[in-house]
Amino acid sequence: MFKKALMLCGLALPVYAVQPAGSAEGLPAAGLWVPEDAALVFEAPEPMALLEPLLSPDLAKTLTAFLGNAESNAKLQQLQGIVAYLELQLGTDWRTSLRRLLGGGFSFAVEAGGGTLLSVDAKDGKMLQQLEEIVRHFAAGQAAAQGGAEQVASRQYRDATAWTLGTNEAHAIVGNRLLLANRPATLERALDLRAEPGGKCISSAPLYQAARRAVGKDARAMLFLNMQMLRLVPKVKEALAEEANPLGTLLLADTREALRQANWLALGIYLDQGKLVLKILTDGQAPPGSKALAFANPLNADEGLLPPLEVPGGIARLSLHRDLRGFYAAKDELFPERTSGLVFFENMMGIFFSGIELTEGVLGETRPDIRVVVAAQRYDAAIGTPADQMPAFAAVLRLRHPQAFGEIVEEAWQKAVGLANFTRGQQAQPGLIIDRASHSGVKYTLSYFRPPSDKNRGAIDSRYNYRPSLARPGDYVIISSTDGLAQDLIDAVQKEAATRPKPSQAAHSSLEIDGAQLHAILVANREQFIRKNMVDKGSSREQAETQTGIFLTAVGYVDRAVLTLARENAHPQATLELMLKAPGGKPEKTTAMK
Repeated sequence: MFKKALMLCGLALPVYAVQPAGSAEGLPAAGLWVPEDAALVFEAPEPMALLEPLLSPDLAKTLTAFLGNAESNAKLQQLQGIVAYLELQLGTDWRTSLRRLLGGGFSFAVEAGGGTLLSVDAKDGKMLQQLEEIVRHFAAGQAAAQGGAEQVASRQYRDATAWTLGTNEAHAIVGNRLLLANRPATLERALDLRAEPGGKCISSAPLYQAARRAVGKDARAMLFLNMQMLRLVPKVKEALAEEANPLGTLLLADTREALRQANWLALGIYLDQGKLVLKILTDGQAPPGSKALAFANPLNADEGLLPPLEVPGGIARLSLHRDLRGFYAAKDELFPERTSGLVFFENMMGIFFSGIELTEGVLGETRPDIRVVVAAQRYDAAIGTPADQMPAFAAVLRLRHPQAFGEIVEEAWQKAVGLANFTRGQQAQPGLIIDRASHSGVKYTLSYFRPPSDKNRGAIDSRYNYRPSLARPGDYVIISSTDGLAQDLIDAVQKEAATRPKPSQAAHSSLEIDGAQLHAILVANREQFIRKNMVDKGSSREQAETQTGIFLTAVGYVDRAVLTLARENAHPQATLELMLKAPGGKPEKTTAMK
């Protein structure tokens, strides 16, 4: 019981837990009190710069609307009661209290043996003491009522008063700093380092220092992972050692091999001109000559990452630089064990491409430019809109010899449609009709299902989300789930061919997501999400609606997201840029708190 109250009262906040490189007045950096064998450290010197948007009254109103009123939600009623009581005792509203209690900085560390240490530097030391007393008296009352009054006890350790309020809790207040551990021994190690400056702490550990230098001084928060220790954890060791997934390797290239060699992994959190930026860095790298590295590296000066393709209603745009021939040629080294998925892929490709040698004859005909586009659909009013609305999606490739190889691709695509029709026929389901059309001077092949009869027009089957199409404008090949997206992409690649954008070698992968379009398609399928939640989790409809509403609200705050994968001096790194929207709907300019 106490544990829940402690979390609600704000003493234990691992969700936000970060700690400062600098710290409260008169105290050294909290990292000096964390043992050097910590496997994980999360720190932030100015947490309110990141947390202030979460204190928005509009956000609280929105969440409360989804959670329901206090009379119908017992947990919400309990939480509101606790908050009201604390506001009365502390003499101010909860937002002001959080700013005073959390504004000096956070730190959260996990030791190699499983001990955890949360450090919170308060702006208002008096309020911290007051809150600690409130929680302690509450815990004592609960323990006494359950016949375990001895669980709440204090003792002197060094020159600090250490309290335990339960079996998995120990804390002490030193100046304006709260130290909260899950084990008394972990708290004692922190107090030992405080009493004996110059001890072996995380701040002086070479791996930590290297990670901090890589993250830089501009970071508002940093997560440090000691990969040497984490690789000793059975599940982590197993994940890095298990056979690589072909699709995952194609997308992430040398990431797995780099993590196998890494000493540390760091996440830096930055604020840059209204954007929240997350950057993942490591000192690991794939061994020289690694096949996992070669197929994602530009081989020539005129090769590199092309800009993502823009289409109306675009939800997501992915651009990759991948040498498919080089990737598949290295399959025996990358995937020593022939998985069932790889065997199935080879069999299907043999059927579709009439036995043409796959490495050189098929994949060798593609350039290393791969783009994927996901976009909202425009449904034909004469047919109707399916209850389950799926976005359209397409892959765009470029061919080295479009005249000679283009028709082979066309034949393979038509075989795939024929196989789908054969399979659906065996299941007594309608098949696809193949037709030809043209757009912007480009002939393309499309397939479609017969329109529904008038008597069934009120319940449109999900198959009407698909009108598989293939287009070959110039040296491009467009394989799309709908003809509408194929037409938009014909326009996009023709525009690109006219402007001839210069490939970039600064990165090898880029993913852009339009938050408004993503939110719109999710809202359109809200009922489907609710039903799935009820079936998968066994939730009541009210619970499913609440959880779905919170999820959709969170997505609605994202205006745009951009993920970039690159290498810096052969070390892989990832950067995620988020542009957020304020509750009113406009992009929010996130700035630091002064």
